[in-house]
Amino acid sequence: MKPDRICAACGAVFIPLVHVPNQRYCSLAACQLARRRAWQHERLRTDPDYRANQAKAQAAWRARHPGYSRHYRETHPACLDRNRAMQRTRNARRNAQPVAKMDTCSPFQPLASGFYLLCDALEASIAKMNAWTVHIAVLSAPRPLPA
Repeated sequence: MKPDRICAACGAVFIPLVHVPNQRYCSLAACQLARRRAWQHERLRTDPDYRANQAKAQAAWRARHPGYSRHYRETHPACLDRNRAMQRTRNARRNAQPVAKMDTCSPFQPLASGFYLLCDALEASIAKMNAWTVHIAVLSAPRPLPA
């Protein structure tokens, strides 16, 4: 008889099946679901063909059910609120660290002639090498030249 093992999902002691020598999960449905999810997560991480097949299958399902997401959001407002709150948390976490960019200058477009107010934009929280982040407000429009 094989010695008892501890389930990797629930932590309960179980007796492994004789024909599964490396069994790490007990036979509870929740633990088997955890085992399958762990397998799929690892496979998605390491196998590009599996990942591509999964993406293709998901795209095909979305094509067969075009209104599903909209209908689900309309009929499950609590999930919608939860997702929005989680997105705000992710955005706050993402924006907490300044972003450093190098050489982000686009082709130079001259500003129209006029008077401008140039002040430091401290709230931008983006660090760029050799660049300023500024707010420019037009104070007056250019006057036409006398004829």
